[in-house]
Amino acid sequence: MTAGKGRPVPDLQSRQWPGVSVVVPTRDRPKALAHAVRSILEQRYEGDIDVLVVFDQSEIREIEVDQRTVGRVRTMANARAPGLAGARNTGILAADGELVAFCDDDDEWFPDKLRSQVKRLVERPDASAATTGIVVDFQGHTFERVAPADAVTFDMLLRSRHMELHPSTFLARRRDLIEDDGLLDEAIPGSYGEDYEWLLRRARRGPVLAVRRPLARVHWHRSSWFNGRWDVIAEALSYLLERYPEFSTERRGIARVRGQVAFAHAAARHPEAARRWAWNALSANPLERRAIAALVVSTGLIPAQGIVDLANRFGRGI
Repeated sequence: MTAGKGRPVPDLQSRQWPGVSVVVPTRDRPKALAHAVRSILEQRYEGDIDVLVVFDQSEIREIEVDQRTVGRVRTMANARAPGLAGARNTGILAADGELVAFCDDDDEWFPDKLRSQVKRLVERPDASAATTGIVVDFQGHTFERVAPADAVTFDMLLRSRHMELHPSTFLARRRDLIEDDGLLDEAIPGSYGEDYEWLLRRARRGPVLAVRRPLARVHWHRSSWFNGRWDVIAEALSYLLERYPEFSTERRGIARVRGQVAFAHAAARHPEAARRWAWNALSANPLERRAIAALVVSTGLIPAQGIVDLANRFGRGI
């Protein structure tokens, strides 16, 4: 059976579920990594699952998993650019499954996550990727976040990052990733925002589907690789604006990203750059909260980390 661009559609009623390769980039988080890998291997999914753990800028270590599943886990070093983008691409290029999924090394999947989104993706051959909702866990506080629609478009992603479309829920066809400009952009400074750039690029090709149920647990914490790396964040977001001139057509979207750049400069103690970016953001949207926060932080009266922690406590990011 085929549909859309001649793609074969698995007969799920006959349980011919496609194989899935799950790419898990990691760096020095052995305990969290073991939890992430176990949650993948414990999926209630009828097709084959294999896990590719890519060690980025760290030594390859043994992973504590059930011995019965050892053959389904492969470990390798990041063979491409250092950072998340290169690590994910290393896994994609080594994958054997018809579908490729991502999971960060400090997150976990709920048991029906993979089955639910594979079904959605198989039913929509025109779709470029699929995601699910998430549960955000931050310092004992939890929040459920789901997408605003069953399918997210490029224009929607220009307006908002939609953080509920988290990389730990990404699923796509391997052929699309290899042949259809689907690898991660390794040129992004520090690999910051590589997931958002990937979503924008996939959404240009077709809708990004969303299972509107929280099916993964995402942990926010200060041990994030990007915590405090404000100069890198400012540079990466500026790169994103140059890469996607379409932001100029969406006032809310460009104000949001400019506000994020402003906040990063303020946190990095570059007050003049922070104020310049903040006023540019407010010129597009006078209500842009990140720009207002950047102006406050640039005075030195309130620390940036305090605002970040407050936003995270309410399930929001800067």
